Amino acid sequence: MKKVGIVMGSTSDLPVVEKAIAVLQEYCVPVEVRVLSAHRCPNEAREFAASARESGFSVLIAAAGMAAHLAGALAANTTLPVIGIPCKSTNLDGMDALLSTVMMPSGIPVATVAIDGAKNAALLAIEIMAVSDDALAKKLEEARRKGTEAVLKADAELRAKYH
Repeated sequence: MKKVGIVMGSTSDLPVVEKAIAVLQEYCVPVEVRVLSAHRCPNEAREFAASARESGFSVLIAAAGMAAHLAGALAANTTLPVIGIPCKSTNLDGMDALLSTVMMPSGIPVATVAIDGAKNAALLAIEIMAVSDDALAKKLEEARRKGTEAVLKADAELRAKYH
C-alpha cells in the first residue's frame, strides 16, 4: 500500500496533525510525518514534493498556520493530490491560513478542509486512496454505517426521553 505524507510548517502544528495521524493509523494506512517550512527551508520542501511519487506516496497533507503557503508550495512541485489543513493562529483565528490555503491559482489545486480539520484531511486522503483499494473502501463504508447507527441511537434515546 502506498503511504500518505503529512508535512507541517513547524512542530507547533503537531497537536492538529496528530488527529490526522490517528485516523490514518486506525485505517492501517502508512504515514510519514515531516516538518518542512515553505519559507524557512523551501528547497527541502520542494525536493520532498518533487520526489513524493517516486518515494511511494499517494497523497500529501500539509498543515500550516498564518501565511500557510506550505500546501501550495508542495502542490506546485507534485502532481499528487495535496490536502491543506489551515491551522488556527492567535492573530486571525485561522482565517488567514484558510484563505491562503484555499485561494490557489488555476492549474495548481489544493483540496482544503476546515481550520484545524485534520481528521477530515485524513479521511479525504483515505477516500482518494480507496478509489483503487477495495479494502479501504469497505473500511470507509463500515465507518459510515457505524456513524449512522450512533446518530440514530442518540435520536431514539432523545425521543424516548422527551416524548
